[in-house]
Amino acid sequence: MNRLLLMLLAVSMGALLPVQAALNTRLARATDGPVVAALASFAVGTLTLLVIALAAGMRLGSIAEAVRSQSPTVWLGGVIGACYVGSVTVLTPRLGVALTFGLLIAGQLVLSVLFDHFGLFGLPMQRLSPGRVAGVLLLLIGVVLIRRF
Repeated sequence: MNRLLLMLLAVSMGALLPVQAALNTRLARATDGPVVAALASFAVGTLTLLVIALAAGMRLGSIAEAVRSQSPTVWLGGVIGACYVGSVTVLTPRLGVALTFGLLIAGQLVLSVLFDHFGLFGLPMQRLSPGRVAGVLLLLIGVVLIRRF
């Protein structure tokens, strides 16, 4: 897949996150709160991934192999995902969609440039440049503007 298509996919998936937040907020109101809504969301997501994996002929036994061979820390991704979905479900009705996602994106971008700069978790290194710093600062200014106006 070429780089432009990958970038369009990233923007499209990013655009769906506020939709997910709105739907999970509605679900939280209809259930016993944000934790139950996040649990339901993860259950549907798990079933969706299971159907995709089975349809694609993927080996589910590789999960058991990974449990045996990988450090327990690699499984924190699921914990982080649960915290993320639960937090967004709590934050969205209180802060609004734009401020919630502005702050989330700011946090993601700050940590992302550090991951790139230091090549954390074995990812390819991409040095921090003045342009990247300016981009992060502009985003942070944007979050302040969203909050004020």
